[in-house]
Amino acid sequence: METLIDIQKLLKQFGIFVYIGNRQSDIIMMEHEIKELYENGLISIEEYQRALLVLSAEKKNNS
Repeated sequence: METLIDIQKLLKQFGIFVYIGNRQSDIIMMEHEIKELYENGLISIEEYQRALLVLSAEKKNNS
């Protein structure tokens, strides 16, 4: 997982589509959804950590 698109594909596997219309808000919502998937045991710790790193970098790039 290296890009925001990879995270969107992961979320899509679980029927989760995030589009608020504001990129920063989309990233925050994706973080929330990834956290929920991890807490419910649906993704591994590696996927969770990698996704958070990508989302963190995206947040910095869009600031």
